[in-house]
Amino acid sequence: MTISADLLKPVLQRLWHRLQTGRQQLATWLQPDHLAQLRPQIRYQAAVLGGFALLSALLLGLADLSTRSVIQSRLEDDLKTSLEEVIPADRYDNDLLSSSITVDSTGAGLGAAETRIYLARKQGQLSAVCFKFIAPDGYAGPITLVMGLASDGEILGVRIISHTETPGLGDKIEISKSKWVLEFEGKSLSNLSLELWNVKKDGGVFDQFAGATITPRKVVQAIKRGLVFYQSHQAELSRAANLPAP
Repeated sequence: MTISADLLKPVLQRLWHRLQTGRQQLATWLQPDHLAQLRPQIRYQAAVLGGFALLSALLLGLADLSTRSVIQSRLEDDLKTSLEEVIPADRYDNDLLSSSITVDSTGAGLGAAETRIYLARKQGQLSAVCFKFIAPDGYAGPITLVMGLASDGEILGVRIISHTETPGLGDKIEISKSKWVLEFEGKSLSNLSLELWNVKKDGGVFDQFAGATITPRKVVQAIKRGLVFYQSHQAELSRAANLPAP
């Protein structure tokens, strides 16, 4: 269906006339004398306030849209870095970020009702897993950790992602402050009994910090819970990892 120029011309003329009329009305409305009359009126003040609120909302929306992809990309980069720190690169040949399964962790003491577990595959077989969890009862607040485990449950690496522990004391759980967190590598529930998964002050094998026993104690206890959690879901994760990629 085509519209002839004769029919289109009057439509465009009416539209142009309305635009010109609106422009003139806006110019008249913005005249200083007219605005001076409007300022004392409540509706004028409400309109100005509403206009500023609308403009602010639009600017915030545009800022959110423009930064959302950047923030998401940064979060993915940070997560990838954390995974690579606790699972050696020679342990897998798949994309860890796209290979994961969410497991119910209610009652497991990991700080969340569900835990996302990243599955490392080597030649199509499960070789390692990695997941984040929380020690909710640190000395100064929750401590977030990431742990990598070989498929048999042996710890490949542990890193502290975030915490609020005392600088100079509890912050020694960070790899940048001390090598303490490396003590867990090679440990598992198979080569270390549950009773020994404690700091030495409590009869275990892990060092505590001078003047700060609570922080390492809670980290050790959280890691033990993480190992128990993995052990209870080991078969399920192995089946999930060995399924063909979607």
